[in-house]
Amino acid sequence: MVYITRRETFSASHRLFNPELSDYRNDELFDKCNNIHGHNYILEVIVVGNIILETGYVVDLKILKNIISKTILEKVDHKHLNTDVDFLQGIIPTVENLCVAFWNQLVNKIPAGKLFSIKLSETENNFAEYRGE
Repeated sequence: MVYITRRETFSASHRLFNPELSDYRNDELFDKCNNIHGHNYILEVIVVGNIILETGYVVDLKILKNIISKTILEKVDHKHLNTDVDFLQGIIPTVENLCVAFWNQLVNKIPAGKLFSIKLSETENNFAEYRGE
């Protein structure tokens, strides 16, 4: 098995808060992130599979790029994740929740191999990875 990664970037704003909690509790939990702010995210989509003899690919990266673009990037790039993205409605847009949401959007769209993981970095120090567990 070979693991192949497509890396993409996007910029988006969000606010970490739970509408069911008080302003005080949201401030306590999320601190500065309770304010609207933005990140330059790095998204890594990892696919695992056997190499296709005819092409030498696990998955054609041009095709994977187009799927990621249509399914994720066109919906989140330069958007407010709390309000502008249909598949994120009702979700606190933490990096952890975004990984799971992106997985759910992509898992059945991979044309060859199998989606192995979604890794999302919101800063150079903060990232999450989800493997469909």
